[in-house]
Amino acid sequence: MQNIKENKMGVRPIPSLLFSMGIPIMLSMMVQALYNIVDSIFISRVGEAALTAVSLGFPIQIVMISVGVGTSIGLNALLSRRLGERRPDLASNVAMHGLFLVVVISSIIAVLGATLPFWFIKMFTTDKEIISMGNAYLFIITVGSFGLFGQLILERIMQSTGDTIHPMITQATGAIINIILDPILIFGYFGLPAMGVTGAAIATIIGQFSGLGLGLFFLFTKIHDIKIDFKKFKLHKETIKGIFRVGFPSIIMQSIGSLMSIGMNAILIGFSATAVAVFGIYFRLQSLIFMPIFGLSTAMISLVAFNYGARNKKRVISTIKLTVLIAFTIMSLGTALFQFFPDQLLRMFDASDEMLSIGRDALRTISFAFPFAGIAIVFSVSFQALGKGMYSMMMSIVRQLVVLLPAAYLLSLTNIISYTWYSFLIAEGVSLIMALSLFYHIYQTKIKMIGEEQVAQLATS
Repeated sequence: MQNIKENKMGVRPIPSLLFSMGIPIMLSMMVQALYNIVDSIFISRVGEAALTAVSLGFPIQIVMISVGVGTSIGLNALLSRRLGERRPDLASNVAMHGLFLVVVISSIIAVLGATLPFWFIKMFTTDKEIISMGNAYLFIITVGSFGLFGQLILERIMQSTGDTIHPMITQATGAIINIILDPILIFGYFGLPAMGVTGAAIATIIGQFSGLGLGLFFLFTKIHDIKIDFKKFKLHKETIKGIFRVGFPSIIMQSIGSLMSIGMNAILIGFSATAVAVFGIYFRLQSLIFMPIFGLSTAMISLVAFNYGARNKKRVISTIKLTVLIAFTIMSLGTALFQFFPDQLLRMFDASDEMLSIGRDALRTISFAFPFAGIAIVFSVSFQALGKGMYSMMMSIVRQLVVLLPAAYLLSLTNIISYTWYSFLIAEGVSLIMALSLFYHIYQTKIKMIGEEQVAQLATS
C-alpha cells in the first residue's frame, strides 16, 4: 500500500500542485460549460419557445446538480481529511458510502421526476407549446439522473486522492459525447427522427452514463489510495453525518440558486418571454467564466482539507491566497469579454433584435461583479474544506434570497428591465463583505490555532 506520508498534497510546492491538480479540473469543467452553451445553441435553432422552455426548467436541473455537487463536496472534504490523517481504510469506507448515496439519491429524484415536471412549468406560463417541451425535457433528465450523480461522486473520489487527470477525461468524454449526439437527436440525422428538446435531453443522459461508466473503470483500475470492496462495507451513520455535515449546507447553498432562478424567471416573465430566454442564455455564458473558478476551487478543497488534517497551517494559507489571486484574474478577463463582445455572444443563440437589446445590457451590467464573485467563491469553498459549510450556506442565502431577489423585484417596479440587472452588483458586493468577515473569523478560531496547538503540546510534554 502507498505510504500516505508521500501523498503529493502534503509535500509538493503549492503553486505547481494547485496548477497540476486544478488545470485538468478547470479544463474538464470548461468542456462541460461549453457543452451547456452548445446545447442551448442547438435548442435555440428549434425556436425561442424551446429555449424558453428549457430556461424555465433550469431551476430543477440546478436542484439536481446541487444535490450531487453538495454531496460530492462533503465526500471530498471528509475523504481528503481521512487521507491527510493517514487513515486509508476509513478513506475507502467513505468512498463506498458515496457510491451507496448515488443509488439512494438517484432513486428519489427519479420518483419525484415522474410527477414533478407536469405542474412545474405551468407555474410560469400558459403557452401549451412551452409547457409540452418543458415537461418532456425535465421528465427525461430527472428519471435518468443516476448517470449524473454517479459521475459526480466518482470524479470527487478520484480528485480527493490528488488525481485530477482521470476525472478530467471522464467529464470531458461525457460532455463530448453529449455535444456529438445533440444535433443528431435534436434535428434528426442519419435516419433518426427529429426530436427537438426531447433529443437534447436524451443526449444529455447518454453522455452522463458514458462518464459514469468510464469513471467506474478508472476507479477500479487507476486509483490505488482507495480500495472498493463492498464485501467489507458497513453502513455507518457517523460517516453519513460527516459527509452531509459539509455537504448538506452546500446542497442548500447551491439549491438556493434554484429558488433564485425561479424568482428571477417570475420577475422577468412580467417583461416578456424573451427576457426569460436572455436570463437562461446569460447563465450558460457565465458558466464558461465561472467553471474554471469552480474547477480550481475543487482542487483547493482537496489541498486545504488534506493539509488542515495534516495540521500544516502554512500550506493551508498559501493555497487559499494563490487561489484568490488566480480567481480574480480569470474573472477580470471574463468581465472584459462580456463588456466588449456582448452582441457576438448573443448572436450565437440566433438572437432577435429584442433579445440583443435586453441581453446586451444584462451581460455588460452583471459582468462588472465577476471579480468580486470570484474572490467570494474561493473563500466560500475554503470554509467547506475546513468543515465550516454553514458559513458558505449563510453567504448564499444572504446573497441570493435576502439581497438579490428583493433588489431585483424593487428595481423591476421601475418597468425598466435594464435596472433589474443591477441587483446582481448589489448582491455580489454584500457577498464579498460577508466572505471577508467570515474568513477573518475562521482564521482566528481555526487556522491560527494550528500553530498554537503545537506550541501547547510541546509545553505540556
